[in-house]
Amino acid sequence: MNSGLLRRRLRTNEAAWCLRANALCGRVATRRFFSLISRLGDGVFWYALMAGLALLGGDQGVSAAVHLAAIGLVSLVLYKTLKHWTRRPRPCASDLRIRAWVAPLDEFSFPSGHTLHAVAFTIVALSYFPVLAWLLIPFAASVAVSRVMLGLHYPSDVLAATGIGSALALGSIWLRDNAAATMFL
Repeated sequence: MNSGLLRRRLRTNEAAWCLRANALCGRVATRRFFSLISRLGDGVFWYALMAGLALLGGDQGVSAAVHLAAIGLVSLVLYKTLKHWTRRPRPCASDLRIRAWVAPLDEFSFPSGHTLHAVAFTIVALSYFPVLAWLLIPFAASVAVSRVMLGLHYPSDVLAATGIGSALALGSIWLRDNAAATMFL
């Protein structure tokens, strides 16, 4: 099978997934839930987490908040650069059957910035406070799902963002741990 045909098939299958997921938001309760999750994922939830950790988590909480702010900045620059470079149209712009249930923050789809941040923030926060897993993992997963459900991203945008966010977070944790180890040598 040639690569052009394979790409077309993948695109068709991905569009079908988007269409099915997007249709689920036709139910008011589903749309409200994912719209709220998406809005919180715009930054509100993460800023509140950083503030809460800094105020209530002692020295470790302050370190976690600073680490989260740094990973947030790196993630922002990286995903904006990738969006500008790839210029992939959003599903709602490519297929008139797919509705954007909330207004997109920018024009392009790849990668999902919401997902990238949610995954990176979750991994970094859990490296400091594993007890927050019950809250952060379901929230990050809901943010990722919301992006497809709301018609703003393809599943591949979300999967790529999950990989990028994981790599950034794990790399920053490795740097943190190795910088600390080097300081004690």
